Amino acid sequence: MDVRVDYGMCQDHGQCAIAAPKVFQMGDDGKLVYDKHPEDSQRDEVEEAADVCPVQAIFLDES
Repeated sequence: MDVRVDYGMCQDHGQCAIAAPKVFQMGDDGKLVYDKHPEDSQRDEVEEAADVCPVQAIFLDES
């Protein structure tokens, strides 16, 4: 699974970091950082993170 965040859309709400903290985190500067290639075991959490994103800036691609 590949994860992509459109930083042009992302407003750093951090809801994804709450839903999938092993994949999404807020950096020291308050900006989102994330694992672009998380383990498949994280799929449910990543899908939930994409669903809760207020601006739908998270995209999942099968690899």
